Amino acid sequence: MNHLILGCGYLGRRVARLWLAQGHHVAGVTRRAEAAAELRNDGVEPIRADVLRPDSLRGLAPADTVLYAVGLDRTSGASMRAVYVDGLANVLDHLPGPRLPALPRFIYVSSSSVYGQTDGDWVDEDSPTEPREESGKIVLEAERLLHSRRPGAIVLRFAGMYGPGRLLREKTIRAGELIVGDADKWLNLIHVEDGARAVLAAQERGQPGRIYNICDDHPVRRRDFYSELARRLGAPAPRFTPPPPDQPTPPHEQANRRLRNRRMHEELHVALRYPSFQITDADPPALAES
Repeated sequence: MNHLILGCGYLGRRVARLWLAQGHHVAGVTRRAEAAAELRNDGVEPIRADVLRPDSLRGLAPADTVLYAVGLDRTSGASMRAVYVDGLANVLDHLPGPRLPALPRFIYVSSSSVYGQTDGDWVDEDSPTEPREESGKIVLEAERLLHSRRPGAIVLRFAGMYGPGRLLREKTIRAGELIVGDADKWLNLIHVEDGARAVLAAQERGQPGRIYNICDDHPVRRRDFYSELARRLGAPAPRFTPPPPDQPTPPHEQANRRLRNRRMHEELHVALRYPSFQITDADPPALAES
């Protein structure tokens, strides 16, 4: 099969390696020459293009599967809305026809930020999507654009992704700095290796037009997660402080929910290697440094 990845970053590169290991052809889109060279070394066919430059998208390769995992590069100067909404629209305008007599399977990496619940209750794919954060509103706008143009697209709403080289608030924890926020609110996480396996499961078994929460089995209180992270980093125990009383609580600090992943297990049959951030009996450990 032929797979096309837009967004060959932390997640996309791992997905590419899994597809290559299965013997598939993988093409990856990148803006940078050095990244293109790295992709070629990995066995991925590099395509130099930018989702914000429609003229550069004319060279997209035909594919049986399209993975859209484009994230915001804060060094680019582009707004989040431009990347997530306008960039997606540009790609949908320029996707070539598939090699098979059907539309390619389109898998979109979204975010659980589209949920706006603040009461700590459980949330599944049928829960209301009423994001309070601007980022969540933009991601939801992109989802709606995608389903208006490609009703059969599969949407994966990822929890906070972590793994080697990406640990939440690592610099803050190492420096022993105060964490502004409520230590008892919930975090929802997914290890990048399990996230990559979930993408492959969606490509193989996902139902067209379906939405899936991609998260591990055990939401964790912030206090517990950052305490364990500090212990493993050999850093001081985390200290929390509430937002200043004279300022409104930022929307991202209001978020407090627990994601259900039942649909991911029952329909995609994803077997998590890291069902909890505390599982460390595999190599590399869930919270290993890179």
